[in-house]
Amino acid sequence: MSTFSRWRAWGAAIGLTLAAAGAAAERTTDAAPLDVEAVARALERASRAVVGVSATAIDDARSIATLGREREGSGVVIDRDGLVLTIGYLVLETEQVQLEIEPERIVPARVVAFDVATGFGLLRPLVPLRVEPVALARANPDPEQPLMVASGGRDAVVGLAKLMSQRPFSGSWEYHVERALYTAPQHPNHSGAGLFNLQGELVGIGSLAVADTLPADDPRQVPGNMFVPVDLLAPILDELLARGASTASRRAWLGVNCVERDGQLRVVRVSPDSPAELAGVERGDRIVAIDGTPVASLDALWKTLWAGGQPEREVTLEIRRGDETRMLKVQAVDRMQTYSRARGV
Repeated sequence: MSTFSRWRAWGAAIGLTLAAAGAAAERTTDAAPLDVEAVARALERASRAVVGVSATAIDDARSIATLGREREGSGVVIDRDGLVLTIGYLVLETEQVQLEIEPERIVPARVVAFDVATGFGLLRPLVPLRVEPVALARANPDPEQPLMVASGGRDAVVGLAKLMSQRPFSGSWEYHVERALYTAPQHPNHSGAGLFNLQGELVGIGSLAVADTLPADDPRQVPGNMFVPVDLLAPILDELLARGASTASRRAWLGVNCVERDGQLRVVRVSPDSPAELAGVERGDRIVAIDGTPVASLDALWKTLWAGGQPEREVTLEIRRGDETRMLKVQAVDRMQTYSRARGV
């Protein structure tokens, strides 16, 4: 996308966001008058802070099987030294990372943090970016006000979004985050994209495309995206910069992907050479309990696993395989110790 085309698209998206904000203000009798010029300036600054992220995984990375070796996405500049916040899976087990500031300006960067607990990644450019950073939002977004989603890189897209719900998210891959942000409509280039309020503050980092964004008790389905809320970053930022991960990222890992259906937990993938594979867990097994605690949901499974003691310990899985019940002893490992690292890192 040329610079002119990108700015034309951004201008159109900002215009739509302003129109939606004006309509929302009209529906709220006690709302303060909308300062259209101030909002437009804030959203333009936010758009400029979004950069493209491209990364190449190291040769022996486990994550290549699910994420591929070449990865493309976005990140957001959050301080004056050029620190970039992105979604961690883009830069997991990578040896080369580049930031696209403009179509003809590519800047090398290094990974300074990857946090399992939140899913965030942090990048530090190796040369000055000369990009104005954005502020992090201090409050949850107002569901009545529109939001703006912006991605960077060659396929940069800016669009209007609405907060549909804020609720927990449990991933099949041993991941859980509280208060995830669910938005619609679905943004195509969601990986690491920035979610901004009308003040141009960053409220979330794009993680996934999801089939349902409505509250859990709503029977309808509206597709969209899940964003990791940035309010998870402030309490751990110093730790991430100092250690490369938060303390909460030191957690037990089994190496299973599970889905939750009709109150049952079924294994859909077992990672090669993982503790689960070594213990005999198979695709199709149903997990009934962990260390004697019954589990029937993904969040219960992961929370019970992580709360059970030290990361490296023996875990007892009660599984159902066909009509047979089995008790499997799994030697869990520290998740952070399973990742490959580039030489010298």
